Amino acid sequence: MDTLQILLDFFTGYGYVAVFAVLLVCGFGVPIPEDITLVAGGVISGLGYTNVHYMFVVGMAGVLVGDGCMFMAGRIFGQKVLRFKPIARILTQERFEAVQEKFEKYGNWVLFVARFLPGLRSPIFITAGMTRRVPYWRFLLMDGFAALISVPVWVYLGYYGAANRDWLMMMVHRGQAGILSVVALLLLGVGFVWYRRRRMACVKK
Repeated sequence: MDTLQILLDFFTGYGYVAVFAVLLVCGFGVPIPEDITLVAGGVISGLGYTNVHYMFVVGMAGVLVGDGCMFMAGRIFGQKVLRFKPIARILTQERFEAVQEKFEKYGNWVLFVARFLPGLRSPIFITAGMTRRVPYWRFLLMDGFAALISVPVWVYLGYYGAANRDWLMMMVHRGQAGILSVVALLLLGVGFVWYRRRRMACVKK
């Protein structure tokens, strides 16, 4: 039985609470695909078990609360959080150093990109909390902005594709590539604006 079917069986029995709980667990680094979880939430809405608009709200809440827990764990406990074995497995010393390097190079935009990097999402959010360089409101802003791109895509895709599983899975694969393309274009745009401003500042000097 595939992951989508397992989630559908679970969600049809417990609805919004189940979707929120699984998304929360995803935020803690458990290897359950977040995109498939959101799609499954949309599918049960399409089948009439839940309201798709409420499901979107639940999806946003589950994603942001899960991510926020990782950020606050790093903020509150600092280096001590690495004594917790499940987190130590997610945030190895090599990953911690790599994430710090990315923050030095790209700044807060690392938090935005992290939402689309399942294997690095939790390490990046924990590190952001540990370094105390990013206030919580800014973390929530960047993560929320990224979630507003991905969450509605998956929930509403599941809703509209509920009756045609083959079409749905084809669109899921296309959607993954499409979202990454949109993110890449956004980052290129941001990089271009930053470069022009820096160049103009140098000219004025």
